[in-house]
Amino acid sequence: MIHHRDISASRHTTSGFSSTHFNRNLTMKLLPVVLLLAPVLTRCQQLVLPLDCSDIHNDDRSRPSGVFTIYPIGATSAVQVFQRRMDGSVNFYRPWDQYKTGFGSAAGEYWLGLENLFHLTLRKRYELLVDMEDFEGNQVFARYSSFSISPESYGYRLHVSGFTDGGAGDSLGYHSGQKFSTFDKDQDNKGDGNCARLRLGAFWYNGCFRANPNGVYRWGADGTVSAVGVEWSHWKGHDYSLKSISMKIRPVQ
Repeated sequence: MIHHRDISASRHTTSGFSSTHFNRNLTMKLLPVVLLLAPVLTRCQQLVLPLDCSDIHNDDRSRPSGVFTIYPIGATSAVQVFQRRMDGSVNFYRPWDQYKTGFGSAAGEYWLGLENLFHLTLRKRYELLVDMEDFEGNQVFARYSSFSISPESYGYRLHVSGFTDGGAGDSLGYHSGQKFSTFDKDQDNKGDGNCARLRLGAFWYNGCFRANPNGVYRWGADGTVSAVGVEWSHWKGHDYSLKSISMKIRPVQ
């Protein structure tokens, strides 16, 4: 079951779109409901905020009864954080199967899971917001009007477009069209090595990166081992590890 959470509001505003509006604080009541002809829990992961029992039932009328979570306040709360780094409390140097299914806590450092992310972006058009902060308290963002990933059979390939600059620069566009790589599953474009192993992370590496949000959590500027931190190169370069970064999506209105 996917829990949708919002995070603290950002101060930045894009053209025609407020980052504060994207991250507005909402209190969601998660109501367990006994439902006739409801889905099994694993199937329900493919839904985005069912408003009532009929949303779950209409998705697949052939499934048995069960108890599920609904979100009766409506789709305005459908902001899904799928990646967050904030304090180094979770190890992100993990194998393929864990990046596929997800790990961490939705309240802290977190990776939703590639399979969940694929199903979320399969049904609707999504936009992406990447918020980040350095250790000096500066906050910037990058926004993309279109975001999706392909199924596992295509390597969970990344598709992003429609960049809007909130001070961060476009470090993700370089990765669009790339398959996801981990240290035990090399799918990058680097012919003489595995980017995940070289950069101590996991991502849609090209050969290798402009963004490395799943790298080693370090504290600011550190060039002792180059290009292995939590980095967004168009903002801080390859030897500055960010204090925080989060990647979140919502359906295009």
